[in-house]
Amino acid sequence: MKLSDIKSKNLKENQPETAKKDNTRDILEILKKEGVTVEAMVDSALSLYTPHPGLETREIAENLFLRELKIAVSDPNLCMLIYAGILLEREGRAGQLPNISPDSYERDLTFIIADEVLGMSISKYISGDKGMFEFVRFDKQKPGILAELGPFMDDIVGGLIGGVSANMYTRGMAEAEEKNEKTKTVSDVIAG
Repeated sequence: MKLSDIKSKNLKENQPETAKKDNTRDILEILKKEGVTVEAMVDSALSLYTPHPGLETREIAENLFLRELKIAVSDPNLCMLIYAGILLEREGRAGQLPNISPDSYERDLTFIIADEVLGMSISKYISGDKGMFEFVRFDKQKPGILAELGPFMDDIVGGLIGGVSANMYTRGMAEAEEKNEKTKTVSDVIAG
């Protein structure tokens, strides 16, 4: 039997087209309660900042990072990935993770890779392969708040920063190119 021969049922046909947004919890507020502020994430991100076209100054980079962060955390699926990492961190601190001793959790032993996988998934969800490369950069150097966080939190926050940072550079360069094209067009019209 082929998969195409199987008749599917629409079990979700009576669901509403939009979700209610009342009584939702903000992931940035949850992160703040865990000791991770937006300011700390910005500081960590900009500690590895490199000027690029469209991101010539730290001020421009900070504004664009904040804009990209806001866009990223507007996605409930991303927020649930981040929240999963927060819950794993809480369970680890309580010594409640399955098949991992509290000592193994505390020492962040290399055989535990679920934290890395979650960080990579978050960065890739936000910005594809570019986000994963940025995650690795932040994960290796652990700037700012990342050096202070536990085994799961450093990777989920690093994944968030990496994905948002990759988008920041991409968007900055794209907007600079767009601005140059508009300037060139206006110059051509004036000169012509």
